[in-house]
Amino acid sequence: MGLFDFLFGNKTKKIQDFKSRGAIIVDVRSKGEYESGAIPGSKNIPLQNISSKIDEIKKWNKPVIACCASGMRSASAAGILKSNGIEAMNGGGWFGLSKKL
Repeated sequence: MGLFDFLFGNKTKKIQDFKSRGAIIVDVRSKGEYESGAIPGSKNIPLQNISSKIDEIKKWNKPVIACCASGMRSASAAGILKSNGIEAMNGGGWFGLSKKL
């Protein structure tokens, strides 16, 4: 296990664990960004709307992998989801994440 894995965990393994349990990918970019390219099957909920969608997301009863363009907005979204009792992780930028799925 490398130092990076020790400090931050192995993100690829965590993504695979989430996916094996039916995780939903939530892309928190704007509608326009999402329409210009996204992970097939992902759901678009812009970051500014995530708090108002908590009840809907909880009904999915699935872990959530948040993604955006670079990982900044998805980090915020994952934090909001976790603070509301939803199992969530920051998947980072959507394009990089799509290569790990």
